[in-house]
This record gives sequence, C-alpha cells and structure tokens, in this order.
Amino acid sequence: MRRGARERTSGAPGAFAGDIDEFIAFLSLERGLSIHTRTGYQSDLDQCAAFLAKRGVVDWRTVGGAFLAEWIHCLSGEEYTVASLARKIAALRGLARHLVREGRRSDDFTELLTGPKLTRRVPGTLTPEEVERLLAAPSGADPYDVRDRAILELLYASGLRISELAGLMLQQLDLDNGFVRVFGKGSKERVVPVGGKARDALRRYLISARPAFVKPRTGSQLFLSERGGALSRVSLWLMVKTHAKRAGIRRAVKPHLLRHSFATHLLGGGADLRAIQEMLGHANLSTTQIYTAVEKRRLVERHGRFHPRGRVTQAKS
Repeated sequence: MRRGARERTSGAPGAFAGDIDEFIAFLSLERGLSIHTRTGYQSDLDQCAAFLAKRGVVDWRTVGGAFLAEWIHCLSGEEYTVASLARKIAALRGLARHLVREGRRSDDFTELLTGPKLTRRVPGTLTPEEVERLLAAPSGADPYDVRDRAILELLYASGLRISELAGLMLQQLDLDNGFVRVFGKGSKERVVPVGGKARDALRRYLISARPAFVKPRTGSQLFLSERGGALSRVSLWLMVKTHAKRAGIRRAVKPHLLRHSFATHLLGGGADLRAIQEMLGHANLSTTQIYTAVEKRRLVERHGRFHPRGRVTQAKS
C-alpha cells in the first residue's frame, strides 16, 4: 500500500511501528477518517505496542488474546473514561482486521476481546425560545455584531459543526439558491440548505461587515477575524459563550448545542429522519436516531406539564 502524508510516524517500538503507520495511512487514504480520529488511533496503538513489548511480544503477528486482555485490565484500573477505553479497543480491532485483509495474519486476534459498553448520551438542546434570544443577542450595527449574528444564524439554520463553519470559503456559499456546500468529517462533501433569515443575515454581513475585516493578505475565507484571517474554533466557541451570557441563558452553551438544536427542532417539526441525517452528514442513521430520544423526552415533559393528570406525585408513606 502506498504511504500517504501523516501527521507523525508511529512511536511504537520495533516491528510494531511499520504496521501502525500503514494502518493509519489506510485510514487516511481509503477510509477518509479525520485527522483527530487518526491521531487518537495512532496514540492508542502506540500505547498498546509499548505494553506488549515490555512483555516480550515482538510484533503484531505474535500477539495473543491473553496479552490484550491484560492490557485492557490494566487500563481499566486507570482514570480513563468509558469512551476512551472503547476507542482504544476500536483502534486495536481496526488494526487486526487490516492485518488479516493484508495477509499479515490469518486470524483476528481481537475476536474474543471485550470491553466496556459505550452508551450514547442524549444530547442537550436549546428551546426555540432560547435560540431566539441567542440569535438576537448580537443586535448592534457594528461589524462584529453583524458578523456574529450571521454566524449564529448559519449554525442554527444549517446544523454545521464548528470546524465546518470555521473552514467555510466564499465559494461554498450560494445565497441565490439557498444552500452551502460543506466538507465534513473525512472531507466528505454535502449540500445543506440555508434558511431565509440566515440568508438575510449573511447578505448583510457580506455587504456591510466583511469588508471591514479584510486586510491586504485576506483570502476567500467567509468569516474573518479582526486580523483578516479565518476565525479559529476557539474564537467561535468564545463568541457563542459570550452571546449566550448576554442572552441570559444560564447553562453552558457551546457551538455544538446549536447543531443539536437544529436537528431536534427539525424532527419536532415533522422532518424526515433520513433528511436530517443527510443534512448533518452522519454516515449511519443510528447516529441521527439519538435525536428521537430527545424529542420523546420533550413530549413527556410537556405532557407532564400541561396534561391535568400528567404530573407525577409522591406516594404517601
């Protein structure tokens, strides 16, 4: 397999490193996984290889299930979250399947490996009223407020990830036809609608605010910082937090909360789950289905609040 560009080479000992590097290249070139996922997998595999080397294992071809079970047992005694442990096992299983596929091993050495079950947490959302207050928070006419209003409107209107919004270029936006072309995880392209209010906010930003941020070396980035470059994810996170506080929303508000709210409010309004999946850029429908739990929870809460016999009362002792 041809080696692709990598963030770094494996720091694993001896013969372990070459297989790890090749597997990470496979994830980049053929699977299109994000740099964040690839870096995490490489770190996990390096850690496992170092553990195995200390126990006399020389390469992946001689790894047995007992060594892996010991590794997982040792990890479980440390302060790793369930999600972190699940990712380490996923990285190891992916490598094992890759070695079988490439003919390096005849068996999957992780076949009997077990680990903690990863349960999906129901995502938090903003209420429609909270969204209205947040979007109205940057109400001034100065370039910063106009820019921030356009950003917030687009986040909520199209359900973009913060990294997707930070990387948007002018040519990806088509306001006349009402859509934005997005490159999501693994550089997968999708087309997402942009609602009417977001289009109005974006037009206002492009005409009256963006020129104020343009500097001699400014490129075609859509949303600009004070220095004329693209806004960073950290800057966007702080901006959302600032306007949430200004809007009087007491709980923690992160950019991803607008993505969750986008999906939940669409579902509550009757949108098809597969359409929401496509707009969010989820590879599997099961990922999108988590929002049905949010909608069910909202219905139960409303029933308990408004139905005359919906409230739960404490039993008398």
